[in-house]
Amino acid sequence: MESNNTLTDGCGRKINYLRISVTDLCNLRCKYCMPKEGVSKLSHEKIMSIEEMAQISRILAGIGIDKIRITGGEPLVKKGITRLISEIAQNANVKDIAMTTNGILLRKYAKKLREAGLKRVNISLDTLDARKYSQITRGGDLLQVLDGIEQAKRAGLSPIKINTVLIGGFNDDEIEDFVRMTMEEEIDVRFIELMPIGQAAGWSSKNFISNRAVLEKFPGLKKCNPSDKSSPAEYYRLEGAKGKVGLINPISCKFCDDCNRIRLTSDGKLKLCLHSDYEIDIINPFRRGEDIKEIVVNELSKKPKSHHLEDGDIIKRNMVQIGG
Repeated sequence: MESNNTLTDGCGRKINYLRISVTDLCNLRCKYCMPKEGVSKLSHEKIMSIEEMAQISRILAGIGIDKIRITGGEPLVKKGITRLISEIAQNANVKDIAMTTNGILLRKYAKKLREAGLKRVNISLDTLDARKYSQITRGGDLLQVLDGIEQAKRAGLSPIKINTVLIGGFNDDEIEDFVRMTMEEEIDVRFIELMPIGQAAGWSSKNFISNRAVLEKFPGLKKCNPSDKSSPAEYYRLEGAKGKVGLINPISCKFCDDCNRIRLTSDGKLKLCLHSDYEIDIINPFRRGEDIKEIVVNELSKKPKSHHLEDGDIIKRNMVQIGG
């Protein structure tokens, strides 16, 4: 066990960021994320309870985790989500708690989440066209998301980040519309390259488009000095813009050297790398009363130096099951 209250992997990277997938369920059926019929619902016994998530996050915060992001599936469909946020926010070791959501339920929950202690949200939004949004999400309502963004701003969840998966032939004609969102408001728009994970594996080869397309359309984008070296995004800004444009390039430009993340799936598996199928069972040892701190510290030596997506490695689980 480390005595200096930090977690370090086998490459000497300090690990201080935990992403918790609170559910593998979602109220959308995005085409590159899950099959049309959805994913098989896990039994109640296999899913971590809110209390277990809170306790495990407390244990990990005691050995170096100080940043936690809540993901899914869609985290806002999880019963008791505000209670979990409140439990985590009360931990003095946790400096930052955020959430990634599709925004559909933000209108209802934004104020409650802020009051519970959530600081900021990332909202997944791949198109600003209502018809196309309904198409790619298999029935989602864009107006609900846009209203959710407004409610998040009013609640003080800041900064708001829009996560946009860049898909050739689908939304590459909307790059300008998304970039223009950063001009008048303090909203960061982050373009993410399509990754060959689960359901998206079949999409990536024919729909992949490099984030270089953004810089080609906007040569006036100026690179910003990174405020967080471990961030996967390279940030740019248009002259006079209030927000930033982020480029997340897992395929064309790896950012593994500064990775500080580990992930906990809703069924209690610890993933040391998003792009690896290697998982460590945490929930069963936890339920048996074993010391999961020792398990995590020992397993961190196996965190890979980098992913191998460029070699054709494909992750079996869908993104909705592991939490992006």
